[in-house]
Amino acid sequence: MGVRSDLEANFDFDLIDEFLDHYSMMVESMEIMVLDLAKPNEYERSVNELFRVFHNIKSASGFLKILPMAKLSTFVENELEELRAKNKPISEETITWLLEISDMYSQWQEDLRLDNELSKIKYSLLKIPDLEK
Repeated sequence: MGVRSDLEANFDFDLIDEFLDHYSMMVESMEIMVLDLAKPNEYERSVNELFRVFHNIKSASGFLKILPMAKLSTFVENELEELRAKNKPISEETITWLLEISDMYSQWQEDLRLDNELSKIKYSLLKIPDLEK
């Protein structure tokens, strides 16, 4: 039984459908927001929007008991909070890390679509990059 079957066995279909729709929209917008962090005039908007996305995923996945997703979202949200507080340009290493994070969420989107077990979090994603240039 995959993650979607598990959700359907434990939660109302409309709730799951709403989560999947919102999750899809958030995942599709992540990469653009990450790339916009390199643009000084887009930085503040992008970092705040990314923070909101990960906060929403953390809350929804926590409610639905999708624990790996909730844990990684909390981890990323904490790092984005630091970036918001510093409001300084970030390193290429950080942008690359956030793009890899985005790829993990895209993989989970595919896992949900195919009703697979969630892919394991790559250990490299848990290594916090140097956040500043």
